Amino acid sequence: MALNTISLTPGMRANLFSLQQTSKDFEIVQKRLASGLRINSALDDPINFFTAQEHRLRASDLAARKDGMSEAIQTIKAANVGVENINNLIAQAKSLAQSALSATSTDAGIFASQYSSVLTQINQMAADSGYKGVNLLQAAELTVQFASEADKSTLGLTGFGDTSTTFNISGLTTEMGTMGSNWVTGTTVNTANIQAGVNNLETARGELIVRSKTLSSSLSIITAREEFTAQMINTLGDGASKLTEADMNEEGANMLMLQTRQALGTTSLSLASQAAQGVLRLF
Repeated sequence: MALNTISLTPGMRANLFSLQQTSKDFEIVQKRLASGLRINSALDDPINFFTAQEHRLRASDLAARKDGMSEAIQTIKAANVGVENINNLIAQAKSLAQSALSATSTDAGIFASQYSSVLTQINQMAADSGYKGVNLLQAAELTVQFASEADKSTLGLTGFGDTSTTFNISGLTTEMGTMGSNWVTGTTVNTANIQAGVNNLETARGELIVRSKTLSSSLSIITAREEFTAQMINTLGDGASKLTEADMNEEGANMLMLQTRQALGTTSLSLASQAAQGVLRLF
């Protein structure tokens, strides 16, 4: 004895299939609207997904390099602040030496003591001009990395000193050895030694100008690279977004269209069902 089976009419089957497909499309659109992404995983579009991921990884790497550039800029600025103020102290020391040239031995001795104090402050100021443990007024080295480890795009900076505690500037180094102690012998003012000190300080100022230009050049390079890196990060971010982000206006329109399609499909399915039920009225 054969079993009776209930089968859907072709119209009902077509309408049911359309509603199922509409439901799947609903889920896709809702996911896009919720995440803001057109491509949420490699299953959606493997090529664009992994390309966008590569862009984001590179942008993340550049962001870390940019932070290093920002710290390098602050290190150079700290050294430059030290140079500017040391230059002021050198001018003060030179003024004391010039005053001692025409002073009595007693006054020259007083000027020499003040001169010694100024030179001590110069050395201490140089020692205090570091940033996060890196002092370019001493024997420090700083390597600024502009891109990935494999790129080798870097800039090396070398400090002014010979050791970790030395501020090595031509002319000034000589004066640090005497500290004005040779200005007065008994009641005699040693003008030749004082004039030699003035000349050494002039040499030191000239050396500081040269060193300042070196710092300024390095600062300009790093600043330019920092701005370039910031623009590259934005470019990579925009590229990744264009590959994966959804157009919210388009997805909103798709949602309205799917809602309309679902309503029409439900109505059509109901009509197909009523047509099938019409057979029962014959009995």
